[in-house]
Amino acid sequence: MSAQPAFEIALETQAEDAAREPLLERLARTEPGPHLTVVVPTRNERDNIIPLYNLICATLTGRNWEMMVVDDDSADGTAEVVRWLAQHDRRVRLLSRVGRRGLASAFVEGVQASTAPYVAVIDADLQHDETLLPRMLQLLEDEPIDIVVGSRYVDHGGIGDWDQGRARISAMATQLGRKLLRVPVNDPMSGFFMIRREAFAGAMLNLSSIGFKILIDLFASSPQPLRARELPFEFRTRHSGESKFDTMIGIEYLMLLADKLIGHIVPVRFLMFAAIGASGLVTHLAVLWAGLNLLSLPFAAAQASATLIAMVGNFALNNVLTYRDRRLTGWKFVSGLVSFCAICGIGAIANVGIASILFAGHALWWVAGLAGAAMSVVWNYAVTSALTWRQKGG
Repeated sequence: MSAQPAFEIALETQAEDAAREPLLERLARTEPGPHLTVVVPTRNERDNIIPLYNLICATLTGRNWEMMVVDDDSADGTAEVVRWLAQHDRRVRLLSRVGRRGLASAFVEGVQASTAPYVAVIDADLQHDETLLPRMLQLLEDEPIDIVVGSRYVDHGGIGDWDQGRARISAMATQLGRKLLRVPVNDPMSGFFMIRREAFAGAMLNLSSIGFKILIDLFASSPQPLRARELPFEFRTRHSGESKFDTMIGIEYLMLLADKLIGHIVPVRFLMFAAIGASGLVTHLAVLWAGLNLLSLPFAAAQASATLIAMVGNFALNNVLTYRDRRLTGWKFVSGLVSFCAICGIGAIANVGIASILFAGHALWWVAGLAGAAMSVVWNYAVTSALTWRQKGG
């Protein structure tokens, strides 16, 4: 026997009150919620908000939609523009995030904050073809498919005026994702698509939400193969503002692929944290050697200098790479560095203590050393994740 829907249980259990207007009769006279939510992740896109809103209004005429702007703490007044717009049109909504960044996680939070049965994502920079939205919605309503993708890599699609370098990088990344994760679309890195809510809900618990490439994450995370259609579009030139494309997006993409391949075994953040820790050891030894041999410092001074430089370097690299989506800036960078050094200092003391106990118990020296180092890395990762780069509410 199938479970009774939650809304039916709520209706059955509401108190009987003859003086109160029946719920269903009241709802029959209200305006229904949106049929489609268009999620727009933003960071410093102030001048693009109203032009995009105008285009969506024009293309979705006659449809019941809302525009959900998910803003990652923009410094240019993007959120203020959205708030002003929302005061004049209730179809516009704002979700402000502080302490979190990334298109993928912005899309996830935007979907979770909405109730529409169909959800789309589109860039705020007007590079996507918003005129495809009605057709995407019609396909999902009429055909047994889960997702419709705006594709640059099918007939009549294109990448616009990209230079050869960016075009080659995109093509390589696309092929890498398709082959490693077996994604059945030509443009798995597209940031323009529409999906059924139930298909999103099926994949949500397995999402990595790393970086900017949420589409490939959805395909790789779904417990059932997503039934997909692709519609061609030509990538446009950015309307206003600066492109977010940089080297870090490529690193985040590789982190996402690694997470989908081995994340169920060991978190990819932990691997990145450990790799940076290993590079810090090399830095420590290099600075120690230079202090002793080039600067003729006493061993204690050279060791202290090497330890401090290695810790600062490790913190900076983790802040930029491992925790880019929670990156600390300004005074938060300084306080984060202090907490990182304090936590790693405790880890170092525990490292020595565990190793010494094992060695005294007749363990091989290298076994004792590795055990102490492993314990220290796990401690540093777990505690700095929870305290230094803690996930904040939006």
